[in-house]
Amino acid sequence: MATHLDPLTLINLIFLFVIAIFLGVELISKVPSILHTPLMSGSNAISGITIVGAILSTGLTPGSTFCTVLGTFAVVFATINVVGGYLVTDRMLKMFKSKAADTKPGVKK
Repeated sequence: MATHLDPLTLINLIFLFVIAIFLGVELISKVPSILHTPLMSGSNAISGITIVGAILSTGLTPGSTFCTVLGTFAVVFATINVVGGYLVTDRMLKMFKSKAADTKPGVKK
């Protein structure tokens, strides 16, 4: 089962990808700093969906090397995004914890 993309479809997909990049950069640059943690949580959920979709698309195109490589890159980059997002979110939430709750009685720092 070989899947082939005609040049017009490939150009349309590349165009859509470039527009999505510009839209993402424009949207993220307009977000106030107070909303970055909730935005990160939302993007982690979307990246989780991206991982599932990339795994499915990679597995459904066994004869296409291009689709397999592209799907593998999508899985890797979405996984990096999810892990990094959770690390940043965890670090941001630690900033809001009080110092008194972190200290244990009898333990000096």
